[in-house]
Amino acid sequence: MTAESPRPPRRILVVGSSVAGVRTAQGLRAEGYTGELTLVGAEPHLPYDKPPLSKEFLAQTRTAEDILLLHDDAAADPGFTLQLGQAAVALDPALRRVRLADGSLLDYDALVLATGVRPRTLTPPVGKPEEAPCFTIRQLSESAELAERLAKKEPVVVIGGGFIGAEAAATAAGLGCPTTLVESSPAPFSRNLGPEAGALLAGLHAEHGVQVLAGARVTRVERLTDGWAMVRLDDGRRLEAATVIVGIGCVPNTEWLESSGLALDDGVVTDEHCAVPGAEGIWAVGDVARWYDADSGRHRRVEHWTSATEQAALVARALATGERRAFAPVPYLWSDQHGVKLQMVGRRSAGDRAEAFTAATPAGDRQIVLFSRDNRLTAAVTFGWPRGCMTVRQALAKGDGFADIRARLAGLATALTPLDLSPSTYPEGNRT
Repeated sequence: MTAESPRPPRRILVVGSSVAGVRTAQGLRAEGYTGELTLVGAEPHLPYDKPPLSKEFLAQTRTAEDILLLHDDAAADPGFTLQLGQAAVALDPALRRVRLADGSLLDYDALVLATGVRPRTLTPPVGKPEEAPCFTIRQLSESAELAERLAKKEPVVVIGGGFIGAEAAATAAGLGCPTTLVESSPAPFSRNLGPEAGALLAGLHAEHGVQVLAGARVTRVERLTDGWAMVRLDDGRRLEAATVIVGIGCVPNTEWLESSGLALDDGVVTDEHCAVPGAEGIWAVGDVARWYDADSGRHRRVEHWTSATEQAALVARALATGERRAFAPVPYLWSDQHGVKLQMVGRRSAGDRAEAFTAATPAGDRQIVLFSRDNRLTAAVTFGWPRGCMTVRQALAKGDGFADIRARLAGLATALTPLDLSPSTYPEGNRT
């Protein structure tokens, strides 16, 4: 810290005990912060990682202990307080005070909001979750109960083709459950990946026995007399399932901030440093943060693990050392499905040109979809090719041209062959 740097806050309060909150607290200590540090979490469990809930933990190949972000030895830090099982319910920025559900009050000098998101649920007239065996995947207890049901190898219907839905479908199928995934978009998985990469992912699911019904909307979910569910689609089809998994998006947890005066717009609005404008000493990180992206000139909220950890490190450094940096990441996300690591780097937009290739590598054929605009690469999706993804990620960070990136990818493989992804090549079992 230089002589001109401001002194770090004496008391820092982090609200939210998922990865963004935990990494902020850990980052503060790593940056040399020695003041009072309190981490608040609504769940009673020790903080744990969320991504395995739809994959390894759901498949029961990893335990709750395996996915912990903090262990009991955190208590060895005399200046660190871990307060779990009490949600924050109100914030008074003027008094610099947060009220918890049990009525207790926590004062702070700096506050980091990391309350994340919660899953959307089915609502009338589609259905009432309590009346049918419907599950979301966001908390340890939900995933544990769902794992017990999937172990019975009974039919599963997954509603929603986002990453959570696709991962849950892959896990259920891998456990031997007859699995159907219902996606409202005409091209499966296209919202996140675009139709070209979405077609490749649909093919991967078809190869592993998942029936993907694209362009289908759920009109009602009913509980049957035997405890199973009937999922009704808008085209008249009816799907019976022992278990229904709902993955239809998430909502940021900001209701408790509505009386605070903070700017809320599908999340907590921040500047490019993840600081909340007009609220001295308040920051937001992770899924709940809607940060200003100076590159595009607009605010964004990104629900991905990498973004959460990078924002946490950025804010921890700013609070501990006074050094503020703009959050300007090369977007990156990953998903594990059917034993294949899907990775996406960059940010695709409607109108981008898409080119798909099969790369022949020593480990076998791998697929990649490149997106470009005005001869500049904007994004890429790789299937089981981490080295290819890393090459693209590094090239995007340096601003390399599309032709250069394609040449570098070709150099990693013995052959880079164009792949036809016209609609006629979609797997037969995944066409509407």
